[in-house]
Amino acid sequence: MSCAGEVSIDDRAPSKDLDKPNILWIIAEDLGPELSAYGHPEVQTPNLDQLALNGVRYTHAFTTSPVCSSSRSAFMTGMYQTTIGAHNHRSHREDNYPLPDGVRLITDWLRDADYFTGNIVDLTDSDEEFHYREVMEGGFADFAGTGKTDWNFHYEGEPFDTDRWSDLARNEPFYAQVNFPETHRGPEWENAHKQIMRPANPSAVSMPPYYPDHPEARADWAQYLNSIMSLDRKVGFVLNRLEEDGLADRTVVIFMSDHGRAMVRGKQWPYDSGLHVPLIVRWPSEIPAPKGFTAGAIEDRLIASIDVSATTLAIAGVVPPAKMQGQVFLGEGASPRAYVFSGRDRGDETIDRIRTVRDDQYRYIRNYYPEQGLLQLNRYKEFSYPMIPLMRELHEAGQLTSVQAALLAPSRP
Repeated sequence: MSCAGEVSIDDRAPSKDLDKPNILWIIAEDLGPELSAYGHPEVQTPNLDQLALNGVRYTHAFTTSPVCSSSRSAFMTGMYQTTIGAHNHRSHREDNYPLPDGVRLITDWLRDADYFTGNIVDLTDSDEEFHYREVMEGGFADFAGTGKTDWNFHYEGEPFDTDRWSDLARNEPFYAQVNFPETHRGPEWENAHKQIMRPANPSAVSMPPYYPDHPEARADWAQYLNSIMSLDRKVGFVLNRLEEDGLADRTVVIFMSDHGRAMVRGKQWPYDSGLHVPLIVRWPSEIPAPKGFTAGAIEDRLIASIDVSATTLAIAGVVPPAKMQGQVFLGEGASPRAYVFSGRDRGDETIDRIRTVRDDQYRYIRNYYPEQGLLQLNRYKEFSYPMIPLMRELHEAGQLTSVQAALLAPSRP
């Protein structure tokens, strides 16, 4: 990627006469940094590797929650989910709970700055309406995003202007999201090995030491790696669409995930494995890059997912509101973090409260219900994570290492 010059994001006048960049978020679900771009040897993610080569790869990005609805509520507002009452997973669906006064979606701020907004489902040029599941069942998965929102609050009105890719080119500047579910357990996960050329070999994969070395565990881990490679295909499709439509040279691309991997000790657990996510930013060649932005660079600064929200506003020429808790990480006005904060609260029917803070080396975790075990009963995980019943069975048989058995301890520190 070439850069036409360097100016601070904060020096740009928020005028419609200025050639503002388009902004595209590509959001994965339940994905940690297990990409070849991040040095993982057992996956091939050529499209994400190329995105990182042409952009900046951030190695210390963390979400504010290890579960989707709380995390998405945070990064769509730039506020911690605990601040806005959106911390309990999939709460406030029926009670019309509003955002607190003064808190808005980032799409509201962007619309005020004359941005057209989209949460893309239809990636085709068709005039016919369809929904993600219909497209999946028809075998056209490459042409659809999920349009996922999944927020823990009620929003009055339409949060986005369109769900069609074809509307973007004629409505620049635009801000759009494309959400992909390949790395979320479900049909896409289960069929991922059919979508790629070289599926992971369960007998050859290297697993984290807190997972048992068992064929069933190996198969589950291999399928996670397959889902990542399947996701990479979809990312490549979107990047190609940008090129084909003549938008790539005017569009900032931000790739991230809503939280860490959907595995034991990952999703719903506030460890690095549940909170650490990939973050890649590619700057377009026709827009002056912010000071210090170098294509191909690797940045190890701490970034919270809500910082992506504040930075997106800054890219659009919008001064993030004083109340916003996210911090800008690009340009001369960047505000470096010493710590990132996260929390876990009720997840589905499982009650919990955990707070955690991390610096560039260590993570501190505070359990408010230490009497509860780490492997709490949870319907979603019991039925979706084959490793959970497997680990219970192996534990009873005395076949787990001390590190693995620690996950089944009856209480927590």
